[in-house]
Amino acid sequence: MINVRMGAGRHLHLPGVRSLTTAMEPEKELCIERPAIYVGLTAGRGRGVFAARAYAPGEEIEVCPVIVCGGTDATTLLDRTELFNYYFAWGEGDEGCAIALGFGSLYNHSYRPNADHVRDFVTGTVTVAACRPIAAGEEITINYTGAVDCRDPVWFEMREKE
Repeated sequence: MINVRMGAGRHLHLPGVRSLTTAMEPEKELCIERPAIYVGLTAGRGRGVFAARAYAPGEEIEVCPVIVCGGTDATTLLDRTELFNYYFAWGEGDEGCAIALGFGSLYNHSYRPNADHVRDFVTGTVTVAACRPIAAGEEITINYTGAVDCRDPVWFEMREKE
């Protein structure tokens, strides 16, 4: 059985379900915790990720595992689906693509972002961290084109004034 700690003293017990870790170390508890972020609606842009508490510059917001898709063929296929709005370039030469789990594919773009994201091709994760102070209730945004100060054009029509 796996015990999943849901936060605030809540646990979910999954009888008959075992992980490799719990099979080898039954006294350990699998812990799944959500960071202090949530998804909400943002004016003119649909869904966005918001801070449930304040974040300081450099503070980690979320580490998102990714599902890596193939190269050009996968990108061509994804371009014809709703996933077009959620995947991003992946790999040393951006030859592949990936979908981030967690809230990773839901952060909106801004040329004045309050967070940065780092792709780790070895661990298969994207880490989102604050690059300036973020207030509770503020939308968390990243720059899709690279570094926080990059002004390369995006491939879609901007819905905010920069």
